[in-house]
Amino acid sequence: MEETSTSPLPAAFLDFLKENDLDPSIYAATDSTPRYVRLKPGYEADVEEIEAEIKCKLEKVSWLPGFYSLPPDVQIAGSQAYKTGKIYGIDAASGAAVTALDVSPGNHVLDLCAAPGAKLCMIVDLLDGLGSVTGVDVSQHRLAACRTMLQKYALGDICRLFVANGATFSLIPVNVTSESRSEDSVDRLKEWTSRKSWKERKKAAIAKQNAAAELVQRCQEPELIFYGLKSGVVGFTKSEIYRSPSESELLSYGYDRVLVDAECTHDGSIKHIQKFESWGWTSLQRRVLDAERTDNLTVLQLRLLTNGFRLLKSGGILVYSTCSLTVAQNEDVVEQFLKDNASAELQEIEAARNWPCKSGRIPKTLRFDPWASQTSGLFVAKFLKLAE
Repeated sequence: MEETSTSPLPAAFLDFLKENDLDPSIYAATDSTPRYVRLKPGYEADVEEIEAEIKCKLEKVSWLPGFYSLPPDVQIAGSQAYKTGKIYGIDAASGAAVTALDVSPGNHVLDLCAAPGAKLCMIVDLLDGLGSVTGVDVSQHRLAACRTMLQKYALGDICRLFVANGATFSLIPVNVTSESRSEDSVDRLKEWTSRKSWKERKKAAIAKQNAAAELVQRCQEPELIFYGLKSGVVGFTKSEIYRSPSESELLSYGYDRVLVDAECTHDGSIKHIQKFESWGWTSLQRRVLDAERTDNLTVLQLRLLTNGFRLLKSGGILVYSTCSLTVAQNEDVVEQFLKDNASAELQEIEAARNWPCKSGRIPKTLRFDPWASQTSGLFVAKFLKLAE
């Protein structure tokens, strides 16, 4: 029997749901939505051992390869399977967004809002050691968590991470043409990043006085906080790594795939909304319902989507997603983006034919509903960049 929330949803939030044509019942059940894990490729034979350790059967997610569901109250953080990187937690809807990218080994992929890193890890797995992944996030401490995940799951070899504003990030992948890199190159890069870290620490001491200037500097020069040996960093000079491409260069040498899982109000996540019962519903007004914050978010979302598409090469694929269920943060953003970008074409997501999701208000877009899909809420749109 499902447990239901003991605290009624506030009238303001019910009005918010009505305005967005959302059913309040999706927030009623606290324990009906399962949690999901992804099994690291190569550990399929260990499923029974993992089940014995966590004392729970891993149920295969029939529509998403490599994913398993388990009851939401099962804890995996203390298990050896989790500690040694055989499994990691990622919602099935998030896995679907990555699947929609159609990542192939050899692709250069940009994850423009990468933290905390579960989707990034899945992308690296799909590349199977070929190509590269560039992860970007404006939050240094959140991106540090992403770095920890890459190290824990031994997935960092082809990955580089930049603290940067995703709406202004402008670095393209640096092709790795040789597997042999000199120790001198590694040492030079370590010396450079160490020097940069020292400068950043010095700046932090006077951050309150020059926060605006520091933000401008960060937009101009992203901070590299992690790089793998085959990520397109080792053996290249700083000027090569930080070279700003021309618009024409981007069409040929941009990223093959771009994921923009944009910052949003998170209203599609049941677990997130339920936290306000303990945080206090007044904070919900400020974080989710405040019109000014929502307006600012939609502007940011459009900027992230536009810049991600700019960094995409001709013929490349971009996936835009949010864990909001509101029209303003999803269909409205997509509609405006399509008006502004003649070379963008919405694509059918072929893999979605068996997914438990609904069509969005714009054809070819998708919505995962926490109630019907048994996942976190998610909106997904897929774009192709046409040749200009």
